[in-house]
Amino acid sequence: MCGISSIWAVLIIFNLPTQFIGQTIRYYETIGSTNTELKRLADEHAPEGMLLVADEQSAGRGRFKRVWQAPKKGSLLTSLLFRPTFLHPHNIQHLTMICSLAMIESIKQETCISVNIKWPNDLVFDNRKLAGVLTEASFIANKLSWIVVGLGVNVNFDVATCLPEFAQTAISLQTIAGHSISRLALLRNYLVHVEKWYHAMCLGKSPHKAWKERLTMLGQSVIISTNDHVFEGIAEDVEQTGALQLRLPNGKLKSVLAGDVLIPFNSTPTT
Repeated sequence: MCGISSIWAVLIIFNLPTQFIGQTIRYYETIGSTNTELKRLADEHAPEGMLLVADEQSAGRGRFKRVWQAPKKGSLLTSLLFRPTFLHPHNIQHLTMICSLAMIESIKQETCISVNIKWPNDLVFDNRKLAGVLTEASFIANKLSWIVVGLGVNVNFDVATCLPEFAQTAISLQTIAGHSISRLALLRNYLVHVEKWYHAMCLGKSPHKAWKERLTMLGQSVIISTNDHVFEGIAEDVEQTGALQLRLPNGKLKSVLAGDVLIPFNSTPTT
């Protein structure tokens, strides 16, 4: 089922206090991937702020095309379309930043749960993954055409029961709170906070400082695996682009834009 006609889609948009974020919506009971579909719609001139939301994804994915697994109606699965003509291509990750911050604020508002960010794109609680963000962009003649930000949040299911292989590394809001959480309220709050952050970006305010303050690993010894290499060092800082500055054992500073992070168990922040 697809479209604005579903009751859930109507409830999402009803009196939603945003100017354009989430004001155009498509809802799916099941879809391959909200990001894949929204990218197709973006190429067909879909409006900025368009929201795709689904109860279930059969081909949901994260970075490096990894499968995103979620029981039907157990997660909040969304994608948002942006057309930030003002944004320098090097700062595409600012959209990842504002969507991450917006969801952190929404979770806090709805549940009083404080969530942090594991570089580069995961929301975590007690070092266990609660949500993931996937940002994809398109360029025409070296100019930014659109950005799609997909976000999936583990909401109302028990990871140990539904996905036992991830029992030690992932968690849901329901497990943390001890009761079910309204996906509708979580989503509506998220859309409001996204527009607030996006408006600030339009006025020239970078989300970098607020995003950096939520990172869990700065000052710690980490191992980072990229497509091509494995690096070990101290996570020293993050650049405006979102790239991690890693202090290598030889003293040199290495800039890493994306990768998988392992924090050794005996790692403690440096002073």
